[in-house]
Amino acid sequence: MEQSVVTGHRLVNGGNVYYEFYPNQNAKTVVLLHGFLSSTFTFRHLIPLLVSDYQVLSIDLPPFGKSEKSRRYVYSYKNLAQTVIQMIDYFSIKDPVLIGHSMGGQVVLNILHLMPGIAEKAVLLSSSSYLKRLKWTIRMFSYVPFSSLFVKLWLARIGVVKNLQDTLYNHSLINNEMIDGYLQPFLQNKIFSAMTRMIRDWEGDLPSKVLNQINANCLLIWGEHDRSQPLHVGERLKNDLINSELVVLKETGHAIPEERPYEIYEYIKRFLKD
Repeated sequence: MEQSVVTGHRLVNGGNVYYEFYPNQNAKTVVLLHGFLSSTFTFRHLIPLLVSDYQVLSIDLPPFGKSEKSRRYVYSYKNLAQTVIQMIDYFSIKDPVLIGHSMGGQVVLNILHLMPGIAEKAVLLSSSSYLKRLKWTIRMFSYVPFSSLFVKLWLARIGVVKNLQDTLYNHSLINNEMIDGYLQPFLQNKIFSAMTRMIRDWEGDLPSKVLNQINANCLLIWGEHDRSQPLHVGERLKNDLINSELVVLKETGHAIPEERPYEIYEYIKRFLKD
């Protein structure tokens, strides 16, 4: 039986945010947050597994996916975290399980820092960690007229296929559906202006002294061959988060929701039963 889903946009915290909500009355709610240059699309294999046991809310973090690509929105981790908090409040979700991949993991950590009591458990999938704020020269460049064109050229040079090859260990998974899904949001020119604003707004990842204060139980799931956030980053994060465990997936890269959705689902179920 196909799971019902409610999709839409909600104006919260200065941004028009796209969401997918899979209601499952009386079940625990998991909130999914994707990574940089990604969207809810990255969880398309994991969501059908999760909805059998949990209520699911998946959010497109601005300016990605189908969310608004505004030059007025503040694209800091703190503001993204506050946006997600307001979405959780809108759906009246109590004690959600926060699940973040890559950049989404850093947003999860910011949520746990800003609102320590919001969630008892979180799952970090190859979470962005320990990245410093961009140099002031790069931030100043974002104010230059037409700087968004340089962002567009930079992304075009990387290319969707090259980016997927860098994040996947198993390149045979790359197909037209995957390429089109990750390319779609970048067919709108507005996203490049928004990403230019993001360059100046990003404040960098949370430092160790802040991570040490997070008390939520955190499950860290990492790819053995992650080139974007290497395994030593996950090991350091495990040491900084006082209530955490680390699971390493063999023959897996950074895009673990693409490569290992079934394994992730099983680890999440086991983690939430404890």
